[in-house]
Amino acid sequence: MFALTTFLAGCEAPLNLEGVEQEMSKAVHRTDQLLGVAVTQDRVVVVGADGVVLTSPVSELKWQRQQLSNNPNFVDIKLCPDQSLIALSMEHQLWISEDQGQHWHSSDIPTQESLTSVACGPDNSYWAAGSFSTLVSSHDKGISWNEQSLNEDAAITTVQFFDSQNLIATGEFGLLARSEDGGENWSMLDPIPNEFFPMTSYFSDPSTGWVAGLGGTILYTDDAGQNWQTQDTPTDSPIYNLFARDGRLFAFGDHGTVLEQQDDRWRKLDSPNIPVYLRDGKLLDDKRLLVSGGWGALFTVDI
Repeated sequence: MFALTTFLAGCEAPLNLEGVEQEMSKAVHRTDQLLGVAVTQDRVVVVGADGVVLTSPVSELKWQRQQLSNNPNFVDIKLCPDQSLIALSMEHQLWISEDQGQHWHSSDIPTQESLTSVACGPDNSYWAAGSFSTLVSSHDKGISWNEQSLNEDAAITTVQFFDSQNLIATGEFGLLARSEDGGENWSMLDPIPNEFFPMTSYFSDPSTGWVAGLGGTILYTDDAGQNWQTQDTPTDSPIYNLFARDGRLFAFGDHGTVLEQQDDRWRKLDSPNIPVYLRDGKLLDDKRLLVSGGWGALFTVDI
């Protein structure tokens, strides 16, 4: 052992940090885990682990990087109707920006539950959801919070508003719940069959919706969840997020998966062949879809 150690020490090359310095000088690093995308009127904002916030004009993607204090690990970001941004971190904090991602301040969310998704109501209320079917909400810009539970031992993965009074929530073990009074009270609907775990969901109206999860599975309902049909997808990779705008529906998943629904079928879009997960995406315009994910994945897909 000693002889080997001596040999290695004698042959040790000088440490070259030039490549490291070049990588760190870039706006996007290969180690970035980019978990959320939001598009304001004229800027794109991407958030990720270790407090990373990337911003760019929509018209020409030139990224600026900042790293917020205390390095919050962001898991989700949403654009509110008043054009403010809210980003949820694993540290039970909601970070708020009133200037398109240039400056941020945080609000501590008083819950012991793990929170994984965030939503903004039509009245600019803040909502976060997580374990033990927990929902926390603020109607005063994060000054105070209200916590409630649906009393199910299941994680809520998505909360969506249809209008100021009507919401739907989906979650673990096929959880499906609806509120008709702005989230004050909730009624449990028939669960999604086979305890399906929707990692993400999207409803175009209270009756019509999609849920997606492991194995590339996407289920569809047109009767408010009374019945579900499996839709064919060209992937076996987990689907982590759905995004819809202007009548178009996209899905993002593991192994670089980007899908679009066309004529009730899902097809793969032409995207980089990369072995990383994709976590979110948003339309920049009617021709470009910006996608983000693990290990510095941040690219546009022509649509």
